Amino acid sequence: MLYRSFKKLLFVPLFLSYSFVFAQSAEKLQTLPNWFNLDPTTDKINGISTEKAYQLLLKDKKSSPVVVAIIDSGVEIDHEDLKGKIWVNEKEIPNNGIDDDKNGYIDDINGWDFLGNAKGEDLTYETLELTRELIKYTHLIEPIDALNANKEEKVVLNKYKSLKAKYDQKVEEIEKQNGKNYIQLYDNYMSAKELIKTEFKVEEVTPEILDKINLISSDRLQKAKRIYQFVEEIGLNEDKLDEAYDYFNTLINYSLNEDYNGRSIIGDSLANLNEKGYGNNEVEGPDAKHGTHVAGIIGANRSNEIGINGICDNVKLMVIRAVPNGDERDKDIANAIRYAVDNGARVINMSFGKPYSPDKEQVDQAVKFAESKGVLLVHAAGNESEDTDVETYYPSRKYNKDNASCKSWIEVGALSWKAGEDAVATFSNYGKSSVDVFAPGEDIYSTVINGKYKELSGTSMAAPVVTG
Repeated sequence: MLYRSFKKLLFVPLFLSYSFVFAQSAEKLQTLPNWFNLDPTTDKINGISTEKAYQLLLKDKKSSPVVVAIIDSGVEIDHEDLKGKIWVNEKEIPNNGIDDDKNGYIDDINGWDFLGNAKGEDLTYETLELTRELIKYTHLIEPIDALNANKEEKVVLNKYKSLKAKYDQKVEEIEKQNGKNYIQLYDNYMSAKELIKTEFKVEEVTPEILDKINLISSDRLQKAKRIYQFVEEIGLNEDKLDEAYDYFNTLINYSLNEDYNGRSIIGDSLANLNEKGYGNNEVEGPDAKHGTHVAGIIGANRSNEIGINGICDNVKLMVIRAVPNGDERDKDIANAIRYAVDNGARVINMSFGKPYSPDKEQVDQAVKFAESKGVLLVHAAGNESEDTDVETYYPSRKYNKDNASCKSWIEVGALSWKAGEDAVATFSNYGKSSVDVFAPGEDIYSTVINGKYKELSGTSMAAPVVTG
């Protein structure tokens, strides 16, 4: 997954070498930080009435803990607002190098990381499934004589043409958005920052420091100041520069890079779809922002009077890392679902997805296993503003075989905090038969890495509202 779920970018031509700004600053929240828990009648905002439910329906009632699996990018399990909420595998003795519970995973104390290896190394980036499919079909068409192709070969050729057209469209979109120019702007900004800090022997570049740079300063310092001024003029700040850099750098150098293969560090055999046990027990990973945000929505501590209130008060969050920056692999998702079910999860949150699923039957088997055990799967509908009755977004509840669908599955679209015609988030996928419910998913304030909090948007945020 490319973290589409929180990339709300607004591109505005500036007739300069860099042509976009971001929709909101990092400092100012768009709405109330706890809006998704509030009540439409009492609080005049379209939340799900969590607080009212605790006051009127659940007060003084006893509850039992529910194990919820979060299949995502990883979770910062020591975040201040998630303390006491992380699942612990009591059948496993920590860090003894033995698979005590004989579930196939050594020292899986809080969950499992399917994107790592036994050395503790982690996969951060992946290609899009579109890129992987294009590579596969590029090899398939090499021996085909297009002029004399038979019926089966024509199917392969047409599939290749379709994939290539969609791939080229994504490349063109990045060019229109000046993605490479943005990467250059970020690099120039960071170089300017380091120069100014070094010259003035300071830890941070402040307006007061910039004011000290004048016409008698060196050309390098004057240029550095102009970069800072330009960034401010186009409505950006360092946080947004960093976020957009990650977005474009991921797309250009990894997601759409046909020469990139990060999977090799894991050491598994992709052809062996039934393989298990690969990975490691370090469930945070190198980029847990997305998964930590999801975790907070579901179960951030409601009684510590800090941060935010999660929806579910008595929950244990099982962390399963299977979603990189890029598109997840079907093999990992199937294994993640099976791990969750085998280890006691009653609900599985799946805030990820993609438009291609070459090994869907492997995922289907895992979903059928979850369904047979009475486990609920909650899946984000996606953020392409598409009708998923027409364009399928994977994983999906419909099985490839048997003409059947998973009955313990909820597909979730996103709502904004606005009313009327603006109630449904503009980015959300929808579908009369494919999307079951819409839940708050725009400008959701929740936990992120380094003990911090942030507003993010997407059906990735709506799904954990339903899960909670």
